[in-house]
Amino acid sequence: MAASKGTIVMKGRPRVRARNLRWVAAVALLVLLAGVAQLNRPGPALQPPGGFNAPELSFSAADRILILAPHPDDETIACGGVIQKAIAMGLPVRVVFLTYGDNNEWSFALYRRRPELLPGQVEAMGLVRHDEALAAAGVLGLRPEQLTFLGYPDFGTLRVWTSHWGAQPPLRSMLTRVTQVPYANAYRPGAAYKGEEVLADLETILKDFQPTKVFLSHPADHNPDHLALYTFTRVALWDLGMTPELYPYLVHAPPWPEPRGQAPARPLAPPASLTGAVSWWTSPLSSEEIGRKLIALEAHRTQYEANPRYLPSFIRANELFGDFPETTLHAESADIGLVAGEPGTEAPEELTDAERAAFVGLEWHTVRRAGNALVLSVALSKPLAEGVALSAYLFGYRPDKPFAAMPKIRVKVGTLSQVVYDQDRALGDTGVQVSRDAHDIVLRVPLALLGDPDRALVYARTYLGDLPLDSAAWRVLDLPGD
Repeated sequence: MAASKGTIVMKGRPRVRARNLRWVAAVALLVLLAGVAQLNRPGPALQPPGGFNAPELSFSAADRILILAPHPDDETIACGGVIQKAIAMGLPVRVVFLTYGDNNEWSFALYRRRPELLPGQVEAMGLVRHDEALAAAGVLGLRPEQLTFLGYPDFGTLRVWTSHWGAQPPLRSMLTRVTQVPYANAYRPGAAYKGEEVLADLETILKDFQPTKVFLSHPADHNPDHLALYTFTRVALWDLGMTPELYPYLVHAPPWPEPRGQAPARPLAPPASLTGAVSWWTSPLSSEEIGRKLIALEAHRTQYEANPRYLPSFIRANELFGDFPETTLHAESADIGLVAGEPGTEAPEELTDAERAAFVGLEWHTVRRAGNALVLSVALSKPLAEGVALSAYLFGYRPDKPFAAMPKIRVKVGTLSQVVYDQDRALGDTGVQVSRDAHDIVLRVPLALLGDPDRALVYARTYLGDLPLDSAAWRVLDLPGD
């Protein structure tokens, strides 16, 4: 896509419209002036999370900090304090956005005071969110050239991850209706909405920047773009043989965080269901860092005005990061528990009464290797209702084969039947075995079906039609050849 009139080009960096740079500078100045009084007030007494202990995140002079954000605002929500600490230490910092956040029609309607559903209108709102990210970055101390926007489809990257590799056509975005990056100021305009394209961009950025610490979305997040960014990043790092420290951050895990609204003296602790299953780190914030983070968050105006109690819930005394441990499965292994706890039984509040009645919660239970097969069990809160299905996703990885060429297996289990897919192609006799009772589903999947991998990424969800109900986090399995 050709650069539009008024565009300036920064060598090796995203293109930014000149008039937007002037707007960004003005907004950053205004929000900083508006926040001076708040930043100079005495700060709250910072308390460690009650009943929750985690090591404190620290930085060294040799660190290089990479923030990977699914949408503009996630970098501030989860890492506004981390960015400030890194900038204060003079560390190299880069922020990369997977999408322009252009699929949030509710926030756009509130912002414009009218529906914004035509493809051109939606793309224009993606540029608004791009400019909001620049304004927030200025508040936190970043320069525009430290930000990179990839431009992949908002609310579509998980479908790219599961179903759009190799010979499969690119995804068509829900609202912009395009199949490639449409933004002239993106990292690589015209990149197809394909898995290998996302992977190539991340690998180039990782190789060029050489981060020592990577902050990225969490594998237990409930937002599909957050889930996709985690998995794409893990594969990119495996391809490159890089081992930076990973610090996943959680944003979408309703009803967490509680209570809603600003609580700068209150610590941010993880959801109870993840407290013991995840290794956590905490990063305490000073009163000045909290105040500046709030100003930066308010600069994401379209999102802040649409979520006036939810987004401020991350204005807390600390920021929180954590990941599941990798699970190693030798050739013959006993059942290994993947999580501690039971599947949730509370349906999301936004569901209708009929949808809430159909809700089925799920959670990983155990995993093991049995001969040349992977055996996984999923715990359900209740039996699958009519019209409700469970899909388990199993993606193998091996270093001697391009990931795009590896099988992308989905096992769909309904009330009476099951079907196995590779991306969106239904397979015949696969050797997959499914057993079940009222509250458990056990899958036995031949490793050959996954491409005889050295590693695997597994994920499961329940859904009613196209409506997601609940999900079990992406987990990384190491499968050494014994």
